[in-house]
Formats: sequence, C-alpha cells, structure tokens
Amino acid sequence: MTATAPRFGSAPLVRLLLIATVLLGTVFTVLSGTASAHAALTGSTPEDGAVVATAPKDISLTFSEQVAMGDDSIRVLDPDNKRADAGKIRDLSSGGTITYGIDLRTGLPDGTYTVAWQAVSADSHPISGAFTFSIGAPSTTTAAVPSGEAGGGLVGTLYDIARYISYAGFILLVGGAAFVLGCWPRGASVRPLQRLVVQGWLTLTAATLVLLLLRGPYTGSGKLGDAFDLGGLQDVLATKTGAALVSRLLLLGAAALFVAVLFGAYAKRETPRDEEESKERKDLTFGLAVGGTVVAAGIAGTWALAEHASTGIQTGLAMPVDVLHLLAVAAWLGGLTALLVALYRAPSIENAAVRRFSRIAFISVVVLAVTGLYQSWRQVGSWSALWGTSYGQLLLVKVGLVAVLVGIAWFSRRWTERLGQRTDEAGATEAEAGTGKEARAGIEADADADAEAEAKTKAKAEAEAATGSETGSGTKPAAATTVVGDSERATQLARQKAALATARQKRIRDADPRRIGLRRSVLAEAGVAVVLLAVTTVLTSTEPGRTAEQEAGATGGTAATAPTSEGPVDLTLPFDTGGENGKGTMRLTLDPGRPGANAMHIYVDGPDGQPLDVPEVKAAFTLTAQKIGPLPIVPERFAPGHWSAGAVQIPMPGEWQLQLTIRTSDIDQTTVDKNVKIG
Repeated sequence: MTATAPRFGSAPLVRLLLIATVLLGTVFTVLSGTASAHAALTGSTPEDGAVVATAPKDISLTFSEQVAMGDDSIRVLDPDNKRADAGKIRDLSSGGTITYGIDLRTGLPDGTYTVAWQAVSADSHPISGAFTFSIGAPSTTTAAVPSGEAGGGLVGTLYDIARYISYAGFILLVGGAAFVLGCWPRGASVRPLQRLVVQGWLTLTAATLVLLLLRGPYTGSGKLGDAFDLGGLQDVLATKTGAALVSRLLLLGAAALFVAVLFGAYAKRETPRDEEESKERKDLTFGLAVGGTVVAAGIAGTWALAEHASTGIQTGLAMPVDVLHLLAVAAWLGGLTALLVALYRAPSIENAAVRRFSRIAFISVVVLAVTGLYQSWRQVGSWSALWGTSYGQLLLVKVGLVAVLVGIAWFSRRWTERLGQRTDEAGATEAEAGTGKEARAGIEADADADAEAEAKTKAKAEAEAATGSETGSGTKPAAATTVVGDSERATQLARQKAALATARQKRIRDADPRRIGLRRSVLAEAGVAVVLLAVTTVLTSTEPGRTAEQEAGATGGTAATAPTSEGPVDLTLPFDTGGENGKGTMRLTLDPGRPGANAMHIYVDGPDGQPLDVPEVKAAFTLTAQKIGPLPIVPERFAPGHWSAGAVQIPMPGEWQLQLTIRTSDIDQTTVDKNVKIG
C-alpha cells in the first residue's frame, strides 16, 4: 500500500503538464494561420489595380462592419514614397454602408500610387492592408508599407498569450470559488484550494494589466516599447476595449474582497456551535452566493461587451447569452480543476461533495449546449460556412473536444456513484458490527488524552513548586528542567502520532480502486479541458463564418476555400490583322489571376516596340469543361496602346480559353486564342 501513493501524487500532475504542453503546441501550430480580423475591406474607390485617366479628388474605403480609425489610419503614397493625401480622414458612412475617405493633393503626376490602411474592428481586433492604383499608366514605385499583418509579431504573440491566461485565470477564480461555496464548504479551510482560487485571481489581474499595456502597440505600431507610452495608453482608455479592461480591474477589486471573506469569516464558521452561529453562516453563504454571482457575471460581461457578442446581429440577446456561456464554462472547468486539486492535495474530500459537483457539471453542460448552439448559428450562419471557413472548422474541433470531455465526465460520474455505494455499504456493515474495536480505541484514546492532560497539569504544578523553591533558595533545581522537557517531548510525540495517522489514512484512501479511477478520469478531463481552452481562445480571434461569407459575396469571390493561383496572369501574344500597320504584339495582365474580381490591362505595341494606337480591343473568357461562357469583356482606352478593365469577374477556377480580338482599321481585325489556367 505504501508504493501506491506516489503513483497518484505529483507524478500525474507532471504528466498532465507535459501532455497539455504537447497538445497546446500542436493546436497553436495547426491553427496559427487561421486567426484573422472580423471586419474586412469590401471595396474601394479607385479599385485595387485600377488605372484612371485623371487623378481622383479622394480615396474611399468600404468595410464589412464598423471600424475605428485614427488620424493616420489611411496613407496614400506616390511612386517616390511621399505622402499624396491631405491627411484628414472623413467618415462617409450612410445607409448601413461603412465607408471612410481621405482627400488627395492636387496636381498629382501620373504613376502608381499605394494606399496603406489600418483600423480596429468593432470586436476589438486590428485589421490592415494595402492596394495600388495608377494615374495615366502604371509605373514602378518605391512606396514602403508595413510587411507584417496587424496584430502580429512579438506583440501579437504576447497579446494572444495574455488573452489565454486571462481566460484560464477567470475559470480558476470563478470555478474554484463556486466549487467551495456550492459543493464543498469545508474546502474553504483547505490550503490547496485557497491557493488555487487566489492564484486564479492573481493570474486574471496580471493578464488584464498586460492586455491593457499591450493594447496600444497591438492595434497600432506593433512595437513592444510603446507599451509604456502614456499617450497611447490614454488613447486606449478612450476605446471600448480599454473601458472593458478597466472595468474588469475594478470588478477584480470586488472579487478580492469576496475571496477574503470566503477564506476568512466563512471558513471560521465551518462548524457552528449553536443555532445563532448556524443562522449567521446561512446568511453569509447566501450573501456570498449572490455577491459572487454578480461579480462573476460582471467580469464575464467585460468580454461580451468588447468581443464577438457586441457586433453582428441580435447583440442585445447575444451579450447575456455570452455571459451565461462563460459562467457555465467556469463552473464546469474551474470546478473540475478544484476537484482535481482536492483529490490529489486535500487530506480527504466527502463523496457528497463529488456528487454535488457532478450535478453542477451536468447543469453547466446543458447551459453550454443551449448557448453554444445559439452562438454557432449567430456566428456561422450557414452549413457551407461551417465546413468552408476557418471559424466553422475551429468550431467543429471545439465541438469534438466537448464531446470527448462529456464522455470522460460520464466515466467520472460512474466512479462517483461507486464511491457513494461503497460508503453506504461500509456504513451499514459498521452499524451491524457495532464497531466495538473502534469504540475501544476511542475509549483508549480518551484515556490517553486524560492521562496526558493530567500529566501536563502535574508537571505544571511541580514546575511552579520548583520555581518557588528556587526563589527561596536562589538555585534552580534539575527537576523543573526535566518536567518541562518531558512536556515538550509529549507534545512532539502527539504531533508525530497525528502525522502518522494522516499518512496512514492517505495510504488507505489512495489504495481505494474507486478513488483511483475517479482521479484518473478527472485528470483526463483536465487535460482535454486545457486544449479546449486553447481552441476557444483561437476561436475568439477568428473571423466568424457569417462575416467571411458576406465578405466573399461582396468582393465577388466564390467559395471561401477556393484554391488561389500562383500569381497574376501575364501573357504576350503576337497578332496580324493583314492590313497596313496590322502587325504587333499584345501584352495582357490579369491581377490577381484568381476566381473573383480581377483587374485586366492590355498593352498593344507595334513592330518597333512603341505603343500602337488601335481603334478597338475586346476579350472573352470561356470555360469549356463546365460550358461557361464566353464571358465578354470590353476594356476602355486610357492611353495610346493601353486598354484597361476593372472588376473582371472569373466565377471559378479552371483552364479558361482567352480570346483577344483586335481591330487595326475599319476592316482589318483578328482574334487570338490562348488557354489560361486560373486558380
């Protein structure tokens, strides 16, 4: 029996940590490229890659949902990397369309211009991008734009880690306190459980402070040094996310008071001595339950007010549903962690407490299922988005992990029932046998206690008498020192006996196969819960499926998972119309060369390589395999030898037949065919 205890002591916790680390590494490796912003650029004027004859007065950007922009969120750079905009951003939104614009300077020369933009989505995630347009004709450009994605880099990694830690701290704080208050009141005086809840509070508080400091560089410069910029911190406090983080810190102050009362006044009233103390304990329990629920709901609301639930459809219903979802997660996973700590670190735990947690966990799973179904419908929107978007795929992974967790919980529930049956059987056997041996042991223990007390009293009297003799004679007799030494040895021996009895009780408890089975199943639940929390954290920073499909529809794209081409299509085709000045070459570019909207440019050169001004150029695309087309395209003339067409729609990938028709005179015309692979 002695060899059994180490196997279920610290070793399983070490194994859990190693397994969780490997699984978390796998999750973040697989899902590292899936996170994206929740607002998207759905259009611009001019469009990406467009060539305009004259310089426009302004640039406008249209987004899929509300965004927040700063003074330098839109920059227009000329071919020499100099600012070409007037610097003042205007809100042009109207009729449900989210549009922002910026004026251009007058007298801009011909060439290619770069538009770089950066904003913050309504659900707190940063977004950025860049596109180009040309005035007169394309040219080479030296414009420098940020190469990294907004919210990426070291700052983005640290911010994501802090978000994960904040969720974990919330679960430990709320779930651990709920386990003590609702399942095992005696656990309020158990030090391992006290440390668990306090560590949850410290973790959530520290993570919230880190998020507040990193928020400025996360949505702005991306430089870690700007985390301590007081001006940037002041700007963050004026945003919705900043207000939510500050509110969370204030609520954590109230949570600290709750924890102090729970492990102070409440723990001291563990065993009421009379009816009045019993009533006081009930009143204190009721007050802690109400106050704790309000504070926990408030902390959960800081996420609901600043993330997914605060944007999209039905926000008035989505936010309270999100709060319920977070509270159910904390009650289940946090209580599970508290139970694991109690099983491995507490001297003992009543089977009734385990059964009570089993019921609370069942209720939490039901709440999670109902709120999760609503959130899934709201964020995914369609079956195609469930399979064809990153959000939908992550959601399927989360559902699978929850199913595994529920399956393991079923085994834990079975072990709990067996523990209860064993307790009932043992109680009945002891009642029939009369427990004579234990009664005798109790009598002997009482006799020993009385003898020890009598010995201590006698030793004290002898010590006092010896002290009196010493006062009278001026010397200290050896008897007094001997009596005091015997008393200390007796106290030390009593402590050793108590420690041995506790160790013996722990060995007996650890040898119980039912309790061992419960420990293993709860440990497995905790391991899956750690990975589930990681997937949930990534899910909250991923563009919802409903938004992704709306974005694809707005930009004319096909399915979200349609394969992309290797790059823009660039072709050079000779032609000969048979007439005077009827020979030359046509150079066609199709950018980005994938299904959806593309920009087409056709350059016509004569035999001498100079631009050839022809009266007409036409194009058409045909997908023979799917019997699609021909899709006619009539480009416009912008300059001698240069024809352009914006928003050329390619409906799907495949090998398309391109037909270019060129007319060099009233009667001289030819058509050139070329197969082009797109996507």
